[in-house]
Amino acid sequence: MFFKSKRKELKIPQHIAFICDGNRRWAKRRGMPVVAGHAAGANILDPLCEYFFSRGVSTLSFYIFSIENWGRDSKEVKFLMDFFESEMPKHVGRAHQKNIRIKFIGRRDHLPKSILKMCEKYEKETAENDAGTIVFALDYGGQDEIVRATNAAIAAGAPVDIDTFESFMDTGELLPIDLVVRTSGEQRISNFMLWKLAYAELMFYPIYWPALKERDFEKMLEEFSERKRRFGK
Repeated sequence: MFFKSKRKELKIPQHIAFICDGNRRWAKRRGMPVVAGHAAGANILDPLCEYFFSRGVSTLSFYIFSIENWGRDSKEVKFLMDFFESEMPKHVGRAHQKNIRIKFIGRRDHLPKSILKMCEKYEKETAENDAGTIVFALDYGGQDEIVRATNAAIAAGAPVDIDTFESFMDTGELLPIDLVVRTSGEQRISNFMLWKLAYAELMFYPIYWPALKERDFEKMLEEFSERKRRFGK
């Protein structure tokens, strides 16, 4: 898909995945508690989604809590769980009004039952929406997803190819990722959607997640549009 910016015609990625990094450092640099960084980071979500969907992107994925994040300070983890439960209805409600589907990927055996119930409710309520998809990776790890899919395929008892193996994965029905953006300048993918990242363009953006503005979104599309994607050919 193409979109004409003020300067030129841009190639638009269909699936962008975000590693939402820098919340804590953003807060510390301002002398604020860590939790304030997470709260500020949540405020980016709605304007970012509206911007990219308006440009023709069809799927936006967000790495919001990894399996490894359970190892953080227990007070921060508790804040994040409570924060997800209180903030998610607002974001899902806005998405639902705009005919956007919500999907959650990750484990379903460690999260609080109230959050699991909420995730299942929002997935069911928005399942028929077709103006775009927002994916939240919650208690997620790319290696863990592949291992769980492998065990499910073994239990099914039939040989698999790439397509049938994907059917056992949390991310199986999603489009391949065209662009993954990690904010804050860190240059790692941190075990995120490893299967879907196979031919993704990697972008390590120097701005902390809570500091993103619309001009940054446009820069991301412009840089992606300059990339030469050959897929091994």
